[in-house]
Amino acid sequence: MTVLGVDGCRIGWVGVVWDTATTVLVAPTIGELVRLVGPLEAVAVDIPIGLPTDQPRQAERLARRALPGRASTVFNAPASVVLEAPDYHAANAANRGALGLGLSKQTWYLMPKIRDVHDWLATDPGVAVIESHPELCFAAMNGGVVIDGKTTLAGAARRHALLRDHGLDVEDVTRTGVAADDVLDAAATAWTARRFADGLAERMPPEPRSAASPAIWT
Repeated sequence: MTVLGVDGCRIGWVGVVWDTATTVLVAPTIGELVRLVGPLEAVAVDIPIGLPTDQPRQAERLARRALPGRASTVFNAPASVVLEAPDYHAANAANRGALGLGLSKQTWYLMPKIRDVHDWLATDPGVAVIESHPELCFAAMNGGVVIDGKTTLAGAARRHALLRDHGLDVEDVTRTGVAADDVLDAAATAWTARRFADGLAERMPPEPRSAASPAIWT
């Protein structure tokens, strides 16, 4: 079984391919990344899938509740209308009109990647694609216990150890234009992609389980 975990990076996307071993690939678009891999059972990506139209998603509320002390790592998904916004001012106004919430600058900076995934999914790529969140993945690997931040020495070491315990080893992987924690995050989502393919992944919110989105999976 081959699965792919994906995280954004400075030059596009980094993916961890997991079958009998782990391989790290980089591409400027999500579509190109998936084409590099070939046939896949599932893809898990750290980006919102299934954007809301008239109210904030429940997935983010549940994710924050599950990450005490790390809730700030969960950004609200933008309203679907924001996909067409030409600038931050227009996007913020559109999001507030649709969801009653302003749009954070962090989310605005993610919009090119959100659009990339949205447009790619519209092509019907022929593979199961789910949204995941690395911090939730690592907490789940750690028995539900939230661990130190990924940019700390202790946090990075614990993440590597958790991944190795589950059969994913990316300790010595480096790629130009890709931060070390981007690789860690992609590996964590690969773990969730395998769990999804095996029917073991947990969904936030838990129902309807038959719908891949809008939801965050671990």
